Amino acid sequence: MKVKLIIATIKPFKLEEVREALTGIGVRGMMVTEIKGFGSQSGHTEIYRGAEYAVNFVPKIKLEIVVASSMADQVVETIKTTAQTGKIGDGKIFVLDVQQAVRVRTGETDADAL
Repeated sequence: MKVKLIIATIKPFKLEEVREALTGIGVRGMMVTEIKGFGSQSGHTEIYRGAEYAVNFVPKIKLEIVVASSMADQVVETIKTTAQTGKIGDGKIFVLDVQQAVRVRTGETDADAL
């Protein structure tokens, strides 16, 4: 059975809603990282203590989820519909093939390691 890595960037306030939706479809684990980045938004300006300054990187959450290939489309669709606000900066989703997965504790590999 093949395994896929899904990397998604989402708005921070959407994390809990996305996590609940993914758990609801059977996702058993994910890695979450707080990141900063920019895309079409390319940052914005803010005023701090009366001075205007550029914010070039926007706070985001990066999700990394490894699932059996058969689940990948459902995971992507769940993230897409749950994280979407319709505003710029909703994020991106990437799907990659995983060459090998190993559970450290047991030595199980690939789909068994998930």
